[in-house]
Amino acid sequence: MSKKKFCIITTIPGSLKFFKGQLNYISNTFDVVAISSEKEKLIEFGKKEDIAIHYIPMKRNISLLDDCKSLFQFINYFKRECPDIVHGNTPKGAFLSMLAAKLTGISIRIYMCHGLRYQGSQGGMKVLLKLMEKLTCLCATRILCVSAGVKKTLIKDSICKQHKLNVVFNGSANGIDTSYYNREKLPDLNIWKTKLGINDNDFVYCYAGRIVKDKGINELVNAFDRLQQILQEKIHLIIVGRLENNLNPISKETEEKIKNNTHIHMVGLKSDVRSFMAISNVLVLPSYREGFGQVLVEACSLGVPCITTDITGCNEIIQDGINGKIIPPRDENALYKMMKWFYDYRDDKVKIMASNARPTIVKRYEQYKVWNALLSEYQSLFS
Repeated sequence: MSKKKFCIITTIPGSLKFFKGQLNYISNTFDVVAISSEKEKLIEFGKKEDIAIHYIPMKRNISLLDDCKSLFQFINYFKRECPDIVHGNTPKGAFLSMLAAKLTGISIRIYMCHGLRYQGSQGGMKVLLKLMEKLTCLCATRILCVSAGVKKTLIKDSICKQHKLNVVFNGSANGIDTSYYNREKLPDLNIWKTKLGINDNDFVYCYAGRIVKDKGINELVNAFDRLQQILQEKIHLIIVGRLENNLNPISKETEEKIKNNTHIHMVGLKSDVRSFMAISNVLVLPSYREGFGQVLVEACSLGVPCITTDITGCNEIIQDGINGKIIPPRDENALYKMMKWFYDYRDDKVKIMASNARPTIVKRYEQYKVWNALLSEYQSLFS
C-alpha cells in the first residue's frame, strides 16, 4: 500500500525548525513534502530531514500581487499532486495553503496555530490580520493549537468554533529533545564564563530570543540596570539573539544601556544557546505575547528556572513557584522585584526550583511523546 501524501507548509524554511526531526520521523508513515520559500534554504532543510521539498515563493508581509501569485501556485500544485493532508503553519503560509486546499477539495486541512500575530498589532492592521486568521480557520478542517491558551484565545476572540480546535498531548509543535538539552552533555562551561568575564560567585540572568520591544527587552534592561545599581559587580545579563530594528524595535535608550554596560553581554544570534543558558542562574522571558514559549522549555530542560509573564503558553510551561516564577506582562517594577528575589534566594528557593525544572519538562514535553501523540492525531483523521 502506498503512503498517504502529507504536505507541510511554512512561509519561510527557517520556520520548519518547529518540526526538526519530526518530519523525518513521520515520513515512515506518510509521504512527506515540505513546501516553503527561499529555495536554497528549503533544499538544505529537505536534505537534513531526508524528505521531499517543493518551492513556492511567499512574502511574509501582505502583498496582494505576490500573494495572488503564490496562491495560484498552491492551487496548481494541489490539483496536480492531490495530497491527502495539507498542514499549514505560520500566518501567510497557513492562510495561502488552507485557502488553496479548500478551493481544490483537499479533504484534510490542518492549521497549526503557533501564536496569534494580530495580538501585537493595532488599528487597521489588527483588523486585517484578525480577518486572515478567521479565514484560515474557516478553510481548515482541524486546528491544532500549540497551547491551551491559544485555543482559549481563538474561542474568546470569536476566531473559531471550539469543535475544530485541539491541543495535542500537553501542547507544543515539536516537544523538546531532552537528551540534547541536557546539562551533563555540555562541554566545560567555564570557557564561556571566562570569555564573558563572569566569576563563579556572580549571579547570571539570561534572555534568548528576538531582540524586539514585544519580548519585554526594554523592561528587562531597565530592571537589570536598577538592580545593578544596588548589587554593582555581582550580576550579569546575557542576551542571545538578533537585534531587529525594522519592526517593533527596542528603544534607543535601551540600546545605549546595552552598549555601555560591560555586565550586559549581547552575544548575537547563536545556533546553539545551551551553554549560555547553562551558565545562567535564571532565564528571563518578559514577553508581551507568545504562542508557546519554546525557550522556557529549553532552559528548564537544562535545569535552569525561569521568570516569565502571565501570558498564553508561558503560564502553562512555568508552574509558579515550582520551576520558575510568573509576573504580569509590561510591568518593569514587578520584573525588577522578581529578579531581585531570585538573587536574594539564590541559595535556597531558587536551587529547589532549579532541581524541579528538568523533571517537569521531561514529563510534559519530551520529544518522542509529542511526536507519537501528533502522529496518532494525523492517523485518526482518516478513521
